Amino acid sequence: MNMVFKALADPTRRKVLELLRRQPMTAGALSEQFSVSRPTMSAHFNVLREAGLIEAHKQGVSITYRLKLSVLEEALLGFGQIFGIGAPDSEADHASEEGPSK
Repeated sequence: MNMVFKALADPTRRKVLELLRRQPMTAGALSEQFSVSRPTMSAHFNVLREAGLIEAHKQGVSITYRLKLSVLEEALLGFGQIFGIGAPDSEADHASEEGPSK
């Protein structure tokens, strides 16, 4: 989970994930969206891949990246569980979900 949050800490990497959420994209097409060098973008792609947030498919000299949403979902659920978010702990929580009692 630490690697996922490290990957998400950078705004460039979050933007890459946002772009990939719409559709798979090649490394070149992604790099064109940013005003940084290709080696810098390659480093961002590596961090995202190591965190398991994206997967790469190489075809010839082109690399296409695809979002792996399940890894992000698992990390967010794990984070939520640490703070008790998303899982009611008591009957009071259940009652508030059901609305006011009559």
